[in-house]
Amino acid sequence: MVQPEHIDILGHVNNVVYVAWMQDVATAHIEALGLGLKEYIELKHAMVAVEHQVQYRKAAMLDDEVILRTWFYDINALYSFRQYAFYRAKDSALLFTGSTKWACIEIATGRPKRMSPTFIQAYQPIDSTLNPFDFSK
Repeated sequence: MVQPEHIDILGHVNNVVYVAWMQDVATAHIEALGLGLKEYIELKHAMVAVEHQVQYRKAAMLDDEVILRTWFYDINALYSFRQYAFYRAKDSALLFTGSTKWACIEIATGRPKRMSPTFIQAYQPIDSTLNPFDFSK
């Protein structure tokens, strides 16, 4: 639900809020897959955002219910690639799309590290038969 603190001087959700929502939904998604902060620390490596691409399509307004959707669309030994689609619940209007390139790093050094099998298993791309832009589901 869009809160007053999300609204900027133009009367709609501020651009930086969408980026914060990207982080929030990515964190919730990976925790649901069993790789939260606790597991990152135990495994001694983590994923960090290295590049965001965003496209603002329509404005979200105060009290709008915004549905945040995210999924992986690609992976290799060092990087995972995540997409986002945020839409308004009442009319399924697509408000925002984005993507993030995430790099695997060793926590102690901050240097790039190949993903462990645990990460590779969790970060699998979305099933090609699913359409993440079908907001009827």
